[in-house]
Amino acid sequence: MELEQLREHSRNVTERIEHLAAFLKLDEVRTKIAALEETMSKADFWDDKTKAQSTVQELSSAKNSIAPFLELRKEADDFTALAELAAEEPAFLEEADGLWAELEKHLDKLELLSFLSGKFDRNNCYFYIHAGAGGTESCDWASILLRMYRRWFERRGYKDEIIDMQPGDEAGIKSAVLKVTGEFAYGYLKAERGVHRLVRISPFDSNARRHTSFASADAFPEMEEDIELEIEEKDLKVDTYRASGAGGQYVNRTDSAVRITHIPTGVVVACQVERSQHKNRAMAMKMLKARLYELEEEKRKQQAQQLTGEKSEIGWGSQIRSYVLQPYQMVKDLRTNAETGNTAAVLDGDLDMFVEAWLRHLGGK
Repeated sequence: MELEQLREHSRNVTERIEHLAAFLKLDEVRTKIAALEETMSKADFWDDKTKAQSTVQELSSAKNSIAPFLELRKEADDFTALAELAAEEPAFLEEADGLWAELEKHLDKLELLSFLSGKFDRNNCYFYIHAGAGGTESCDWASILLRMYRRWFERRGYKDEIIDMQPGDEAGIKSAVLKVTGEFAYGYLKAERGVHRLVRISPFDSNARRHTSFASADAFPEMEEDIELEIEEKDLKVDTYRASGAGGQYVNRTDSAVRITHIPTGVVVACQVERSQHKNRAMAMKMLKARLYELEEEKRKQQAQQLTGEKSEIGWGSQIRSYVLQPYQMVKDLRTNAETGNTAAVLDGDLDMFVEAWLRHLGGK
């Protein structure tokens, strides 16, 4: 690395760090952390355990939201100091070059967050997987996708909970709904909306022929309680049914599962994770609220695009990614052209390259 290039990197990293600090609202988060710590220091803090645990979780979330940035800024300060040293002693140029290579990778990673500036991008997420037409093949593919995403959640440190699942008639699943909890869960998972296509030699075909299967994924943010959205009781059709399970002690012998249909829009949500019908209904209503809010937002976007003459993107039902296992191995995202031949790693949850490419593609528009 030339000395002038090193100086340019040093100036550039300072600007990028300042931009990230502003995006992450560093000063606001620090003020919040100080206030929460003061609350926790009070003698009566643990008198209300539920409220106390909520405060502890809020503090942990606030600290976690800025911890990667604080580490990055320390790394940037080290690089800047080394760059100044190298300006006086060229023997340090090679060390500065190596430090810059690592720092740039970490900067790029954290800067992805600046593309997650949507109103609900930081929220938890309801994530849906549906098998397409094609019977057992598609149901099996949907179950493979479910495993892939749960492995990805695990890699990211997200928690997931299956809210509702409909098993396939012979194998796999017809559909699954998960609640995904973690910072920016919705912001990342909205990258996965659309149809996923699989090409492989079918394990269900005795003639070992190649089959193409489809399954779709969708994502909706968990809404805050203060979001205003009126849902009238007369517009709802509520059904109860017995929750499905693996058997044994987990079989639910009461009709505790709840399915709610919003008649005007046809939106259907279901929840069977709780043993209490009341709790399942409350969760289903939260999911319904999220989906209806998203529908309204989508309508507003389409109306704005019509007024401005903008071309709207193909809807959520469009194919976004192909997973080809036969006659060659490749996973390719059709929106960004990101691709890899390591299909086993992708199906085991290595999705970062596709999600990050989509965020950069979106941020560059």
